[in-house]
Order: sequence, then C-alpha cells, then structure tokens
Amino acid sequence: MSHASTPRPVVALVDAYSTASHLAPLFHARGYDCLHVQSMASPPAAFTASFRPEDFVGTVRHDGDVEATLHAVRAYAPTALLAGAEIGVELADVLSEALGLRTNGTRLSSARRDKFRMQQTVRAAGLPVADQLLATDLDALLDWYGPGPRRVVLKPVRSALNDGVTFCDDVDEVRAAFARLMGMQSAVGQRNDAVLAQEYLVGAEYYVNTVSLDGKHYVCDLWKTQHLGVNGVRDLLGGSQLMLREGPEQEQLVAYAGAVLDALGVRNGPAHTELKLTPQGPRLIETGARVCGAMLPLLTRAALDESQLEWTVAAYVDPADFLARWEQGYDVKRHAVCVNMIAPSGGKLAGYPRLAELQALESYHDVLLKVAPGEEISRTVNDMTYPMLVHLVHEVEGTVTHDYMTARYLDGEGFYDVV
Repeated sequence: MSHASTPRPVVALVDAYSTASHLAPLFHARGYDCLHVQSMASPPAAFTASFRPEDFVGTVRHDGDVEATLHAVRAYAPTALLAGAEIGVELADVLSEALGLRTNGTRLSSARRDKFRMQQTVRAAGLPVADQLLATDLDALLDWYGPGPRRVVLKPVRSALNDGVTFCDDVDEVRAAFARLMGMQSAVGQRNDAVLAQEYLVGAEYYVNTVSLDGKHYVCDLWKTQHLGVNGVRDLLGGSQLMLREGPEQEQLVAYAGAVLDALGVRNGPAHTELKLTPQGPRLIETGARVCGAMLPLLTRAALDESQLEWTVAAYVDPADFLARWEQGYDVKRHAVCVNMIAPSGGKLAGYPRLAELQALESYHDVLLKVAPGEEISRTVNDMTYPMLVHLVHEVEGTVTHDYMTARYLDGEGFYDVV
C-alpha cells in the first residue's frame, strides 16, 4: 500500500495497445504507476480491444494541441515516457523530447514512420537497401523499371495492412498496377498521389527485436519467418520460428539491424526490425520504434524466461541492470514457433471442429483467438485476417517442428466450420 506522503513514480505510455498492454503490470511490479496518453481521439478498434484502463492512474487524451497535452502530462511528473503501439511513436518523440526525458528525439521522427523516407535515410547512412522509386508519373516509373522482365513491388505510399500491394513481372503489369493505384483511395482514406516502386527482395524474412539505452542495443530475440503462396497472396506469413542467438546468419542480421537503428536515430526503447536476408546480404523491410506486435513477446517469454517487455522496463527503470547485461546473448531454454492459421473462406464461423487435435499437440502452449465461434470470419489475405495464432513451445526443437508441420496440415477447409 503506497501512502500519500511517498507517491510512486510515474511512467507514461503513449497508446498502450496490443503487445504494449503488457507493459504496465511489469512497471507496477517495479514500483511504478503508469499514465496513459492517447494519441488519437478515436483509435482503431483493433487496438483499443486490448486496452486495460485499470492499469493506469489516468488518461491524457491528445487532441492535436501539444502544449495542452504537455501541460496535462507534466502534472504527473513522469520519470519516463515511451510509445506503446506504432500510432503513438511520433507523439512519444515530441513529448519525451519536450519533457527532457530519455528520447529518440524528433529530428528523424518522420523517417521512423514514412516507409520511403526510412529507406532513403538508411541508404544515406551508407547501408545497402532495396532499389526504390517514388513515382508520380508513368514515364519515370518505366524508365526506372527498364526493359525487364524483372519482379518489382508497387504499393501506395501510405498503405497499411498490405492494402494495394502488387507484384509485377513485366512492363504491362507495371503499367496496369500504376494506373490502378494512382486512382484508388488508400486504406486510410487518402487518394494516392504517388506510387512506391521497389525491387522484389529474394530471401527469407527475419525479425530482430531490440531494446536500446542511450544508443546501446540489446538483441532480445531473433525470428525466422515462413511465407506461403495461398488465397491469391504471393507471400502470406505462415509462421515464425525463434532462432538461436549465435550463428553466421544471426551475426549478419544483428550487425545490419544495429546499423539501421543508428541510422534512424533509435537510441532509446524497444524496436521491431523486419529484414530479408538476400544472396547479397541483409536488406531492410521496415523498423517500428516500439515493441513487437501480435503478442510475440509473450511467446518469447515462454521460451527464454524474459522478453522485449522485461528488457524495455529495465531500460527505463533500472538502467544499471540493463548496462550490466546488454552485451550478453540470450539462451534458448525452450524452442518456439508461432503458427499463423489461414482461413480459406469467409462467412459466419460456427466453430473449429479440429481445434482439439491442435491443442493435443505435445508442444502446444497457447492460442490467441482472433475470431470466436459465432463471429464473422474472413478469408485470410493480410495481417488483419488471421483467425488465430498458435504458440508452440518445447525443449526439443524436433518436437516443435513436428507440431508446426502438423498444424499446417490440419489448417484449411476441414479446420473451419463456416456457414
């Protein structure tokens, strides 16, 4: 029980949604109260569903007036302020800088959000990145594409959730995709005034999850992802596998990811970096200056006993502990895989007739149900339409692989009872 005479120090979290909803209880355990800062008047429902108001001493709602928000936050005298979800990253930069707290600052803030500027900033720092063009007219695009044929990716500049992402293999497909994208409204309701064209990167995709303190980057966990061509999507995420910390691939990925964080000015707090390991070496897909999404750190914690969540808390409230350990690698005590189940069709979900078979697997740990029986299910085509994520954890890697393959086989028509 805390007494009025000795109030607990406060940590402010901007948009504590999704995985970041798990940060406040960890701060509480270290003797801190938490203040919630809401960056938007009405955040997307996909985020707010995970919000736990009881974890916070109060909420400051930002209505666009930075001075008013600063005034309200200052009343709580926070000792730290950080972003939770992606939508809160820029406001967290503004507030933490203005309050004189540990911060990534505002100078490179837009490069941490705008995907085109992100790549250009990393290239300017001397790192290899995907060849890309911001195209506003067809002639410039065709000039960049060249005689072909080669595979490229065209997407709206401000796309979200794989909206409008198009793979093109020849000049005719490039022409058609440009015409379609220039005229359409993006998922966030803006008309596209330019199209982002990028070379298609060949190689497996990886995640590097980090926490930084004053420019020192600790690697919390590394994941190798598996994609498949299904439901008309060329590269749909099918699952992710926790990697050992040491190894030749790991060293390449970690060195490159650290250089990306430096280039983007990520000096403090968590970051989730997505890379491809091409035959020419690592290439950036994107970095988010916040904890990894999709509750993946919960699976990391089950495998390693600690995750990006615990390391984030340590960086802000126990920097001495962080600095004593940041150069060590992590030990994989248990192997882990996250399986993304893929619904073949949409409709009203009556149930999951084979879920019990999945839950009987030896390495079965948990399931994150995104669509419950009785709700509408969609054909899985992007990050928003996975019906469930299955967490597998076991001391024996072969057992996890066996169950991952079994889950992939169980998935499909017979797994879903759709009316």
